[in-house]
Amino acid sequence: MDLDLRKLRYFVAVADKLHFGRAADELHIAQPALSRQIRALEHDLGTALLTRDSHGVMLTDAGRQLLTDAGPLLASAHAVRRRVTVAAHGGGRLTVGFRAGVAVTPAVRQFATRHPNVIVDVQRIEWDDQATMLLDGSIDVGYVRLPIDETGLRVTPLYTEPRVAVLPAGHRFAGKEQITEADLAGEPLVWQMDASTQPTRRPHPNAGYLVRGVDETLEHVAAGRGISFLARSATVFYSHPQVSYVPIPDLAPDQVCLAVAASRTSPMVDDFLAAAQATTEITAECANYEMWQPGENAV
Repeated sequence: MDLDLRKLRYFVAVADKLHFGRAADELHIAQPALSRQIRALEHDLGTALLTRDSHGVMLTDAGRQLLTDAGPLLASAHAVRRRVTVAAHGGGRLTVGFRAGVAVTPAVRQFATRHPNVIVDVQRIEWDDQATMLLDGSIDVGYVRLPIDETGLRVTPLYTEPRVAVLPAGHRFAGKEQITEADLAGEPLVWQMDASTQPTRRPHPNAGYLVRGVDETLEHVAAGRGISFLARSATVFYSHPQVSYVPIPDLAPDQVCLAVAASRTSPMVDDFLAAAQATTEITAECANYEMWQPGENAV
């Protein structure tokens, strides 16, 4: 029997809440109707997905497996619906996601020469939503930074950026021409869960502050709560009077890629990918701004 996506959405709501009443409220349906739908799904699959007793609701092994598989499946269904809707209206809009520090304008301008009537929306994305937004159709193309879960995606390397240490302005190494990772051993780290910002690709053992995004990183570093690491484009697009950027050549460079859902078939998307690849040098120059001076803040 085919898997009913509505029942699957109901199951995910219950599995997330582990409470039928709260899940029913979120779904705006009656609790008895929700219970019937879950029982019907269990019947369809021939196995129990949840256990219910006086202690509450628990996932069975089968339920945990279904919850793991349900996210990508529901995202794919949403993406299909969105792409069909766009196609039905003539495909006159393209949404491009980009990570902080990536210049999208060169590709957008070149793309516009072939598609002057297509509206290109650009949307800032973060490390933890870049794959999700591609898979669920929220964005059509993404300028992403590695690492990224490439499952269900086509990922094409575009260019690399050297990385810099982000230091409080009063730090002993602020203003140096360059330093090494070893110079910073033992420093408390303001870290993002985004592995692309980490020198060791894992949370630093002395990490004291968890942040999301460049803006939060700069504020915590400026406050003296630790140091951090960013791609060099941060020195171009983000300045802060209480922060110093210092090159750190022994760190592996940051990799910028283009990504699109593997199931995405669209001449318009292909044309944007071609425009992005054709303007790689310009985009990379924006990231490696010629006015860059080692040890100085961007202006």
